[in-house]
Amino acid sequence: MSKAIEALPHRHALTVPTEGSAVRMARETAQMVLAEWGVSARHPSLDPALLILSELVTNSVRHAATTSPTLTVIFAGSADCLAFGVHDRHPYQPPLHGALTATGGKGLATVMELTLALAGTAVVRGDADGGGKSIWITLPL
Repeated sequence: MSKAIEALPHRHALTVPTEGSAVRMARETAQMVLAEWGVSARHPSLDPALLILSELVTNSVRHAATTSPTLTVIFAGSADCLAFGVHDRHPYQPPLHGALTATGGKGLATVMELTLALAGTAVVRGDADGGGKSIWITLPL
C-alpha cells in the first residue's frame, strides 16, 4: 500500500476463499462500505468501480486459486478518492498497461479502460517475499 493510500481516513479489509462466491462477496462488501462512507449509490463512478473490482477478483479466482487459498480486498477512501487493492499469493504480476493491446483475456483490458476513463490509476505491487501481489486501483470521486 502506498503512502497516499495509507493516508486515506477510511479503511476496510475483506478476506475470502479464492472461489467463485468471492466476486459477489467483494461487490456486496464494497457497496456496503461505500454507503457507510457516504458515497451515493448513484455516484457515476460506483458502477464502473464495482465492475473493475469484479474483474480483479475474478482474475484472482481463475488464476491464483491453486497457490492462494484466500484473497484479500482492501478498501480505502476519503471524500474525494476511492482506492482498493486485490491481493493474492500468486507470484505472477500481470502487465496492466499492456492489457489494452493484449490478445488474450479481456478482463484486464476492461479494468484499464474503465480506470483510465475515470482518470484513475492502476498499479501492481509485489509482496516483499516475491510470493504474491496486489493490484491497486485509485479513482477520484
